[in-house]
Amino acid sequence: MAGHSGSRRVIYAALAGNLAIALTKFAAAAFTGSSAMLSEGVHSLVDTGNGALLLYGMRRAARPPDRTHPLGHGRELYFWSFIVALLVFALGAGVSFYEGIIHIMAPEPVFNAKVNYIVLGLSFLFEGSSWLVALKEFRQQKGRQGWFQAVRRSKDPSVYTVLFEDSAALLGLIVAFAGILSAELLETPELDGAGSIGIAIILGATAVFLARESKGLLMGEPASPDVQRQVLAIAQEDPAVQRANGILSVHIGPEEIVAGLSIEFEDHLTAPEIEACVERLEARLKKEMPQISKLFVKPQATGTWEQRRKAIAEASDGS
Repeated sequence: MAGHSGSRRVIYAALAGNLAIALTKFAAAAFTGSSAMLSEGVHSLVDTGNGALLLYGMRRAARPPDRTHPLGHGRELYFWSFIVALLVFALGAGVSFYEGIIHIMAPEPVFNAKVNYIVLGLSFLFEGSSWLVALKEFRQQKGRQGWFQAVRRSKDPSVYTVLFEDSAALLGLIVAFAGILSAELLETPELDGAGSIGIAIILGATAVFLARESKGLLMGEPASPDVQRQVLAIAQEDPAVQRANGILSVHIGPEEIVAGLSIEFEDHLTAPEIEACVERLEARLKKEMPQISKLFVKPQATGTWEQRRKAIAEASDGS
C-alpha cells in the first residue's frame, strides 16, 4: 500500500484542519446564535470523522489475504468510502436542513456577527489550504483526463472524496457568509436559516455523487482499457500462446486487480509446458505490472471466448 502515501497526506491535512475549524465554528455559533454557523460546525465535524474513517479503511484494506478473504481486504476502503458518503448525507445535510427549518420557523437575530465573519474567513483560509493539497494530489493522479472522467475512472476514492468534501466546504462557507450577511443587512433572521438549507443542498448533492461512485467500486469495476491491453500484449508475446483471447478483471483495491485470462495455447503443447507458460506469465506480470495481484488462466478456444464475450455484451445492452 505504499502507493497510498499521497492519499494519507491529503487526509491528514484535511483531518487536522477540519477538527480545528469545527471547534472554532461551534464556539462562534454558541456565541452568536447563528444557524448557518452551527450547520457549518456540524459539517466540519462530519468531515473530521470522515477523514478518520478513510484512514481506518486504508489500514484495514492493507491487511494481507487470509483464509476468509483469500483475495485480500482491499474493498474495505470502498466500503468505508460509501459509509463516508452516507454520513455526509445523513449527518451533514440532515442536521443542516433541520437547523435551517427550525430557524426559519422560529427566527432569532444573530448577535456579534463580526465574530462569524472572522471565523468564516479563517475557515476559508484553512479549508482552502486543505483543498489545494487534495487538488494537487488529484491532478497528479488524473493526468490528461478530464476532471469528471478522472473521478469516474479512479479506483482510489480517498483523494477525490477529500477533494469533493473540501469543495463542498468552501461552497458552504460562501453560502453561510451570504446568509449571515443578508440576515444582518436586511434585518431578516430567516435568511440565516435559509443559509443552512443552502448548505444542506450542497452537502446532499455531494453525498449522492460520492455514494454513486463508491457503489460502483463496491460492486466491482474492471481494470482500465490500457491495463487490459498491456496484460494481453504480455500474454501474446509468450511463444506458447497462439492467441490471448481476452481478459476479465476486477479491482479489489486501488492498486489490486484480479485478472482472468482466456488463452488459446499452441496445439502441440503438453500439460507441463502449459504450466510452465502460466508460471512465466505470472512472473512477468508480477515484475512489470505489480497491480495484478492475482492471475487466473483459462485454456479456451477463441470461438468459445467470442461466444461468451457476445453474451456478456448482449446482457449489458439489455440492462
